[in-house]
Amino acid sequence: MVVADSQSSDTGTVLRLRGPLDFKCLLDSTDALLVHRLISSTFETLRSQVKSESCVLMVCDSPVIIWPNGGVHVTPEEISPDTKCEDIHQWIQTDEQESVGKRSAKKKGRKSAAASVINLRLMMETTTTGPASAPILCRTVQKSHFLSTALPVDCVVRVTCNDTIKDAFERLLEALTHQLHEMEKVTLQHMKGTTLLLPEPFHFLLPEPAGLVTVVYPAGVPDSQLEAQRQELHQRFELPHDWPCFKRANAYHFPNEPYKDGYLRNPHLVLTHPTLDNGKAYLVRGIYSYHHYMQDHVDDNGWGCAYRSLQTICSWFQQQGFTERPVPTHKEIQQALVDVGDKQVSFVGSRQWIGSIEVQAVLNQLLEVTSKIMFVSQGSELASKGRELANHFLTEGTPIMIGGGVLAHTILGVSWSETSGQIRYLILDPHYTGAEDLRVITDKGWCGWKGPDFWDQTAYYNLCLPQRPKTI
Repeated sequence: MVVADSQSSDTGTVLRLRGPLDFKCLLDSTDALLVHRLISSTFETLRSQVKSESCVLMVCDSPVIIWPNGGVHVTPEEISPDTKCEDIHQWIQTDEQESVGKRSAKKKGRKSAAASVINLRLMMETTTTGPASAPILCRTVQKSHFLSTALPVDCVVRVTCNDTIKDAFERLLEALTHQLHEMEKVTLQHMKGTTLLLPEPFHFLLPEPAGLVTVVYPAGVPDSQLEAQRQELHQRFELPHDWPCFKRANAYHFPNEPYKDGYLRNPHLVLTHPTLDNGKAYLVRGIYSYHHYMQDHVDDNGWGCAYRSLQTICSWFQQQGFTERPVPTHKEIQQALVDVGDKQVSFVGSRQWIGSIEVQAVLNQLLEVTSKIMFVSQGSELASKGRELANHFLTEGTPIMIGGGVLAHTILGVSWSETSGQIRYLILDPHYTGAEDLRVITDKGWCGWKGPDFWDQTAYYNLCLPQRPKTI
């Protein structure tokens, strides 16, 4: 497991090259040294292929095809090796465009959020030019072990608006060649006999100047067995040792790829921070899923708000790599409360409410996460809790569940002025019953900034503040 490439991803365009490379190796010996030599020889053959003139890179959703070796050849003919990389965007057909081709893309006049990534497909020409020759067949009888798999190549480089296709794709092939070297190291390191563990690349977005970093892990080896490698990476990039930056769950999710589970992620990111005198925003750190009424074919309208807030919190721990456990269902939450002796068996499958204390118990039971409870005797006191809440988001960075009366909400952050005491709360409302429409959710305030008058001034509130495990 090693760094394969590192590039900043917040400016310019990212070229992302993916595609399977056929790995085929005939092992006629079980001698470990010979097997390693044969594996290395096969990887060397693959590196020779990507440097050959038969290597072809196809820009996804476009007619653009690039032969990066032997003088860089590009089609269509309007594109030359000296064309700026950014101009490739004009040829890419997005889902938003009704017509096909370069002209329709130009009519749009602007890029979508996903346009900062150019996806490419790695291919190899199977036909070659040259004198024809008759095929020769040879039959050999021997015992051997044949390894065959598809290496999931996935490498990225960042290019600027001034980079030409020739320069950018030379760098991309260098990154690809380097990644094959890293795949070879991981394969040899984790190979057992003639069993090959597939090397898988993952991208991680780190603070600048590191940017987007690629790491190769062996498939089938859990994160729990890779802690030593992660510690080495944390030291290399001078990262804190209390946050699992390089666990697979923390892998970077490219903006042009939808999440397969259908949940919205981090809807608060499109909101503008409130303006307060000398105010500063303190926000949840990392990625969470928005869980609300009526999802997952469960009609919990009127009773499941705290369950949904708890699910949002659990999603945060899962997507930051603190746990591999899936987000629990309502019944799993109820069963956890029965298991800890908080509820009777009849509670499972019921439509009974839960509150902050139950949320605390479930987090401890299912995720082994401890929580602090903040008791507020009446809603008017929440306006004076700016320092405590700001400190929580600075030190822990986890979503907060707040329950009062019959309502539960999720607090994702606060904007607070230490000088004036002014405060605004970033609220994620689990009572929403509609579709996963980001515009509706933010425009209608289901995710939005609220003032102190949002809370019932006379009702009591309990806040569950999950504490982040200190782990690498």
